[in-house]
Amino acid sequence: MSPKPVKIGAAQRRARLGVRHHLAAPGPSPEEITASLLALHATDPATVYLTVAARSPGTVPDVERALYEDRALVRMLGMRRTVFVFDVETAGIVQAACTDDVAVKEHRHLVKHLTELGHPEPVADAEAWLAEVVESAARALGKRGAAFAQDLTADEPRLKQQLRMAPGKPYESVGAITSRVLFLLAATGRAVRGRPRGSWLSTQYRWSTIEGWLGSALPEWQAEDARAELAKRWLRAFGPAPVTDLRWWTGWTAAQAKKALARLDVVEADLDGQQGIVLADDVDDTAPVAEQPPWVALLPALDPTPMGWSDRGWYLGEHKEALFDRTGNIGPSVWSDGRIVGGWAQRPGGEVVFRLLSGVGAEAEAAIGAEADRLTRWLGETRVTPKFRTPLERELASS
Repeated sequence: MSPKPVKIGAAQRRARLGVRHHLAAPGPSPEEITASLLALHATDPATVYLTVAARSPGTVPDVERALYEDRALVRMLGMRRTVFVFDVETAGIVQAACTDDVAVKEHRHLVKHLTELGHPEPVADAEAWLAEVVESAARALGKRGAAFAQDLTADEPRLKQQLRMAPGKPYESVGAITSRVLFLLAATGRAVRGRPRGSWLSTQYRWSTIEGWLGSALPEWQAEDARAELAKRWLRAFGPAPVTDLRWWTGWTAAQAKKALARLDVVEADLDGQQGIVLADDVDDTAPVAEQPPWVALLPALDPTPMGWSDRGWYLGEHKEALFDRTGNIGPSVWSDGRIVGGWAQRPGGEVVFRLLSGVGAEAEAAIGAEADRLTRWLGETRVTPKFRTPLERELASS
């Protein structure tokens, strides 16, 4: 760390965001947009497509080509137990840096639940039993090539084993372990979600083994090497930023983040009085990134740009209550020159409407209106409702 922090204010951070996230100028392809952002949130399938659409003229077939034909992009479990779309190289890095830890925790939880909450009876020797079921499900999936979750229960009936969750509580539920075993296979990098049944908004995915889908396993990394590489790539895309933002995004412990950063050439940054870090070879770029024309964007719910940091004041302002749900998921947002200035929604009739929460001037407002019209045409007959709805989105959609 340098003895004197380099000063990088909010204006410069916003300028970098616009350039590096393909918002000030269009991105060339779904693959390059994904690489620039490191990951596209995929918990809500619409987010993947709308993230690309906000940054390029790309169409649904363009994204589907990258995902399901070229398979240059892959939908995988990643940071914070969340599903993302990565390029294949980044998927291997994230697997070793983050997802392997998720797999250990998920395995432990499932063994505990089988032992204590198995229905109609607890499972004896749940550790060994689960190991057998996981391997059997993996073999069945490999033989089928691609399968929906329910198909695998015909090959491995133990996937129908039930758990009684929250017994005695008003929200008690009983369900099979099928999805949790597939989650384990995904968390260990052995299974992947492929093309869904139905439209691009569907979450009924066909599953394949990773070798069957990609032709080989994910690129292998040692955990500490992977964490250092992921930290470097995150700083390139989202830096400068506080270390707490990196920890939040990756889901790492303080010790894991510290060890990863110790292997990088980083310097301290003064972010308008807040301590942050920046890659040493990025310090020379402390003057504003090459001047870009004014830009606006309509970003979807869970877009990777606003979800890239936990400390969001420098681009969010006072709009959190209107634009986020109670668990920290952002809804559709309107941007102007690196700041969130409002929100948008799609009405039942298909029209994309927006509301400004900050003044932007007549020219920017007209540009936002034009972007809303473009998105209306892009969506066509498709109707998109975010999986995690926010106060302003709900209000606009019903107005």
